[in-house]
Amino acid sequence: MSLHIQFEQLTDARWTELLPQIQQCPVVRVEDCGVSGEARCGALSKALRANSALTELSLAFNALGDTGVGQVLQALQGPSCQVRKLSLQTCCLSEAGCGVLPGALRAMPALRELQLSDNALGDAGLRLLCQGLLDPECHVEKLRLEYCKLSAAGCEPLAAVLRAKPGLKELALSNNDLGEEGVHALCGALRDAASQLEVLRLETCGLTAANCTELAEVAASRGSLKELHLGDNPLGDAGLAALCAGLLRPSSQLRTLWLWDCSFGADGCRDLCRLLKVKDSLKEVSVSGNALGDQGARLLCEALLEPGCGLQTLWVKSCDLTAASCPHFGSVLAQSTSLLELQLSSNPLGDAGVEGLCQGLGQPGCVLQALCLGDCEVGNAGCSRLATALLSTPSLRRLDLSNNCMGDAGLQQLVDSVRHPACALEQLVLYDIYWTQDMEEQLHALEEARPPLRVIC
Repeated sequence: MSLHIQFEQLTDARWTELLPQIQQCPVVRVEDCGVSGEARCGALSKALRANSALTELSLAFNALGDTGVGQVLQALQGPSCQVRKLSLQTCCLSEAGCGVLPGALRAMPALRELQLSDNALGDAGLRLLCQGLLDPECHVEKLRLEYCKLSAAGCEPLAAVLRAKPGLKELALSNNDLGEEGVHALCGALRDAASQLEVLRLETCGLTAANCTELAEVAASRGSLKELHLGDNPLGDAGLAALCAGLLRPSSQLRTLWLWDCSFGADGCRDLCRLLKVKDSLKEVSVSGNALGDQGARLLCEALLEPGCGLQTLWVKSCDLTAASCPHFGSVLAQSTSLLELQLSSNPLGDAGVEGLCQGLGQPGCVLQALCLGDCEVGNAGCSRLATALLSTPSLRRLDLSNNCMGDAGLQQLVDSVRHPACALEQLVLYDIYWTQDMEEQLHALEEARPPLRVIC
């Protein structure tokens, strides 16, 4: 039994109705519901204190403030508390309110996942949090601290936690200004300690190419690391080369590598391709927002066709690709036995590019499940070609054509194909496309006639 409420401005009567459920449900999620103020936070605290069955609590996007967060944490500190997952994301917790954190973490030994993102903890608040994390009674495994106004100064206390707590599996620090110095401190701890970290998120953290050698050493020395998220950092071609050199080592078992908006081009792509050719453990890669061009796309496709490549998901959104790259992707779709998702949105591929892709989509060996072509200048002719391909691509489950320039004529051909029993599509995404009332009615009728199909628009 669980209570899950989102985006509801609760009246006093509705709030009174919910309190008995908050006292009983093992899972309570009351998110973005306007819970704030002394009276409601006090009543919430009382209800939580009475719930000995509670294992998961999310109060995300409620302006609890320092006082409200303190009341909630105080309620969870009883000897019978079994809460394993706690989210206080965007709850207006400030540095001044973090004094409650050490005692709370000490008194919640069952807690395994803590989400505190989008709270202005600052470095002083982080130091208090780390005091609690270092307590022998604290066993948190997943910690999210994105958008928390942290700097390099906060990384030393976190480094101490990484050294002392090998049980920490996931650390999310994206969108904090850690800089080169802060990431250097974190890498030193990960390299030296018996860390078993599996997921590290450092997107938009001010990393530089100099950090890439350290991150490569971490990945090579810690076979536990499975996900590395480095998007929106100016790594450049040199940084990517250093990173890939470490990831090539046999000890690295990385599965997910997110490198969107990292300021590299086709030259940097060569190093990534060397990695893709031999690392069958690598399953998900994003190079979106990097100026690869058609040359970089060709290099990627050659790597994807190598027997040692096991990539399942590739994002090349906004990479300056043209229709010239699409025959290469078509060859991959026809021959790859591993690629399940291809994100090509925001590249001006046009109908000619769609034709190149469909040469692969219609082949018997195609295993692709999701194809994203949003904002790719696809018109009626491209829709017609995709409609034909849908009938001979039974693996395809999701097709995104949002923000393209097709009209009713192209959409009609898609509708006719999706209606056919040979089409296995489950999601057709059509945001920001203009059609007539007649087409609107046809799309609604299509959903009703073909469950579990969803037309998302």
